[in-house]
Amino acid sequence: MSGVRFKDLVSLLHKTLAGLPDGRTGKNISYQMEDIGMSAFSVFVTQSPSFLAHQTTMQQVRGKDNAQSLFQIEKIPCDNHIRDLLDPVSPQHLYPVYDRIYETLRALEILQTFRGVHDSTLIALDGTWYFSSHKIQCPCCSHLEHKSGEITYYHSAVTPVIVAPGRPEVIALRPEFITPQDGHTKQDCEIAAAKRWLTENTDRYLLGLVTLLGDDLYAHQPFCRQTLLHGFHYLFVCKPESHPTLYQWVNLLSPPDLGTLKLRLKAGSQWHTYTYRWANGVPLAEGEDALKVNWCEVTVTDPKGEVLYHNGWITDWPITEQNVVDMVVSGRARWKIENENNNTLKTKGYHLEHNFGHGKQHLSALLAAMNILAFLFHTVLGLTDEHYCLVRATLPSRETFFQDLRALTRYLHFPSWQGLLRFMMRGLEIGPYAKPP
Repeated sequence: MSGVRFKDLVSLLHKTLAGLPDGRTGKNISYQMEDIGMSAFSVFVTQSPSFLAHQTTMQQVRGKDNAQSLFQIEKIPCDNHIRDLLDPVSPQHLYPVYDRIYETLRALEILQTFRGVHDSTLIALDGTWYFSSHKIQCPCCSHLEHKSGEITYYHSAVTPVIVAPGRPEVIALRPEFITPQDGHTKQDCEIAAAKRWLTENTDRYLLGLVTLLGDDLYAHQPFCRQTLLHGFHYLFVCKPESHPTLYQWVNLLSPPDLGTLKLRLKAGSQWHTYTYRWANGVPLAEGEDALKVNWCEVTVTDPKGEVLYHNGWITDWPITEQNVVDMVVSGRARWKIENENNNTLKTKGYHLEHNFGHGKQHLSALLAAMNILAFLFHTVLGLTDEHYCLVRATLPSRETFFQDLRALTRYLHFPSWQGLLRFMMRGLEIGPYAKPP
């Protein structure tokens, strides 16, 4: 992919899907695996659960449809056939697409614009549920037993993304699914999945300085040590209630061992006070073998002295008066994985938590990986496609864009994605179709 356009992304995915394992035998095969996989994926890209039904109708009436022209789908299978054939397919079969997109963004030097403290790449880790039910379950489900005796079955995953202060976008990387592991009697968990992600992806993503971001769950000795052993830096949220030893040490310190800095910054019509504190080489836990970490916090207050924000972090980066502000800014960028990634996937049209199909093996995880990949497609287009950016910037919201996308592809046939964007630009009178002054 020398340049990134929608057709390039679709072609890449199409080639990958052609290699999906196919358990069917015999010669009577009506649908190819690439059509099966791409049909499922098209629903997530368009955020239209009825996309395939609408294109089937269009094909019957006009002899052509957008599933073929936009997604290279030769024959549209029914929903149940898609679910049955995709259920045995592991989501790992999609990972080469994630990798190629990452490599392309790196080659185009787009990733160079995503930087944090010490000019390092910031990769935020977080676990999120993408399915839950009191009745539906499969061998890959995790479960939560309530005091009432009721059991919640659920699927979850660690969804790493590249983030940066001041950048609204997040760039999704290979997810790691939380699922029962062969040879393990204990239920899988977020930290175990994050450790697997480190082991499997260090060579892939540790290209230069990389700082991992995470919530308080990650700020414990075993995971911090794993992070360092793999060559990453870390900057994890650290709360007093879960790290009493560290905060007892900090509270006993005084200058110069405890650094302090106050800044007044304009926020709208008000001046807010930012109070920073930091200390280096404090024990994370009790014991002689306790990991020594560097700690910082920020407290933001309004002119009346009321606290607007407070948080603390631990890191292996040395903290000084010169870098404590950048350290905090990078640490605060972690919220983007919750807001710009997980929240977007759940509440902004992708409906990550909706049961698109649970199956008995990998279907739920595979569809979640497709959903995240669809979000990544739109992120890449927003970073590289000028016409796509013009349309998205002109329309009032993300919701409006997808509403228009669903309506246009239901009633009109477009020979290509770029043709669809040109139609939208003509209607909006933007870009090359803007009215002359």
